[in-house]
Amino acid sequence: MRPEVLSSILHKCSKTRAFRYGFSLHAVAVKMGLESNVIISNHVLNMYAKCGKMEFARQVFDDMPERNLVSWSAMISGYDQAGKPLEAIELFARMKVDLPNEFVFASAISACASLSAVNIGLVEHEQVEKAFEMFKLMIQQGLVPNHFTLVPLLGNCSTTDNLRIGMELHCEAIKLNLDSIPFVGNVLIKMYSKFTQIEEAEKIFWSIKEKDMISWNTFITACNHALDHAKGIIVFKNMIETHSSIPDEFTYTSALSSCSGLTSSLLGRQIHGNLIRTRFINHDMDIGIANALINMYAKCGSIRYAVTYFNQMSFHNLVSWNTLMAGFANHGLGKEAMGLFKQMKGLHIEPDSVTFVALLAALNHTGLVNEGKFYFNEMMKTYGITPNVEHVSCIVDLLGRSRRVKEAEEYMERFCFEDDPVVLGCLLSACRVHGDLVIGKRTAGRLLKIEEISSSPFVLLSNLYASESMWEGVADARKQLKDSLLKKEVGHSLIEVKGCVEKFTVGRICHSRIEEILGVLKVLSFLDHDYSWCY
Repeated sequence: MRPEVLSSILHKCSKTRAFRYGFSLHAVAVKMGLESNVIISNHVLNMYAKCGKMEFARQVFDDMPERNLVSWSAMISGYDQAGKPLEAIELFARMKVDLPNEFVFASAISACASLSAVNIGLVEHEQVEKAFEMFKLMIQQGLVPNHFTLVPLLGNCSTTDNLRIGMELHCEAIKLNLDSIPFVGNVLIKMYSKFTQIEEAEKIFWSIKEKDMISWNTFITACNHALDHAKGIIVFKNMIETHSSIPDEFTYTSALSSCSGLTSSLLGRQIHGNLIRTRFINHDMDIGIANALINMYAKCGSIRYAVTYFNQMSFHNLVSWNTLMAGFANHGLGKEAMGLFKQMKGLHIEPDSVTFVALLAALNHTGLVNEGKFYFNEMMKTYGITPNVEHVSCIVDLLGRSRRVKEAEEYMERFCFEDDPVVLGCLLSACRVHGDLVIGKRTAGRLLKIEEISSSPFVLLSNLYASESMWEGVADARKQLKDSLLKKEVGHSLIEVKGCVEKFTVGRICHSRIEEILGVLKVLSFLDHDYSWCY
């Protein structure tokens, strides 16, 4: 058989994907000693590639003593069409600079697009480690990543294990000068905020040259996540006053959340006034801002304003009802919470798990035991909601406050929360208040077996022993606390004066106006003896 005939038949096998015939013709070429013929080898290689047999194609390619542009093109195109973009790019990187033509470039670009799609797909399926490994291989092959490559990876660095990957990607962004553009910078701020690294997030925020609205919103939200609400308000003011940016719905929602965290009604009212002036408040106002206003007034002690604003809203979603319900809980308004729940039922609004947490908390703070048990059972039977740790904590605390410590322990065990530190803490606190030494010792033992996460179990157990004048037990509990190397969290209180929130910590006298404060306290102490009736 002449080489020209063999080439023609191999070409037809490639077109028709006739692998078995092509395989036989490859054997014929070997027998005829034509495997060193570059034209025949290219036809064999192309036939295998078209049939999806890339292992055979690669073997032919590697064994070729001489390769031309067709050889490289067939292999790169074959890898691309077989869904192996990384191999296609690796082979493209091995080509000489002056060798590729438009067909080779087309296959290489297609492989790059496929590789990015695979990378994004791995990220979307939360396989961040694999996606990062592919990202590193892309760099090793000489490919330069852009912001579209970095952002999906950064956006999914959400666990502690992924922080290292996120920091490495941040370094790559700095090298490529991409960290200062909003598209990448915003995602970096969000990533660091997940790990409460507010200092890093702040550095990135101020390094962004042309901040867009998402930049401001992301950083204010990051401040709230890190519980640095004061910084969130400062950034909000800076945005309006210095940069003359116009806040949107998300900005106002985040700023109001900062006010709630600071329990600053003065700042909250100022933002509310700004909303009125900028005509954000109308019948079609964003439901997120409306809910944030209810939450702000409720947390700042102005529950009447929260109720008034709730009643003025033209539309309520479930978050609106839950927010007001939580406000009633914080103010110990159990009957009002029950009234709101009945109103929800009348409007056929389906409550969720959060609704019942707020309702049970309100009944707990009011001491309505029977009502609490009724709604706890209704939550399971009527609405099919399985109690979680928050529900069980509420019912255990409610029963514990009402001297029904044994029943509280039974609830805890019935719903299998005897190993939960939060529920055990509620029960131990009730034992300390009512002097139930037997259940108290049992609960403290359970709590200390789980994990030494705080000093609370030791302190509560010590106080429980002290209430029963069991001083040896007190000494033993305090020794355990000392040996654990845990420190009791220092108590503090906050007070707002003219929009500024002042913090006073137990045992620390470090205020700039401490002399004036002590002077006023002395006067108040003196007045207390003779004029207590005035109060």
